[in-house]
Amino acid sequence: MRTAFRTLLAAVALTVSVTAALASASNTPINYQPDPALKTETPSQLQARIRQACGITQAKIQNVSETSLSRKCDCYAGRTLRAMSPEEVQSYRDTGIFNEAARAKALSSLDSCKLQRPTM
Repeated sequence: MRTAFRTLLAAVALTVSVTAALASASNTPINYQPDPALKTETPSQLQARIRQACGITQAKIQNVSETSLSRKCDCYAGRTLRAMSPEEVQSYRDTGIFNEAARAKALSSLDSCKLQRPTM
């Protein structure tokens, strides 16, 4: 009986620690809901959305104004969207975040446009 209890306790502890590790490794906020407007936005609207997110994120990282980053974020948004396959764009429309392949392309665009990579 004691052995069964210890085994059960160990299994619960392992499950909790794995769940916490996976949650902390995720870039997606808990209870995140993508904007339904993503499904119908034009490519130029998607680019504007990516540019705006770049400006907000980079302004925080670099401690500068968003407007000072407009040219670099325009570079980033255009490069990233052009590099994405139709499947990656659809995944972005469905989830509101870049999938693994699109994320790699976005990081490459950050480097090309001389922007800082966010720390995880």
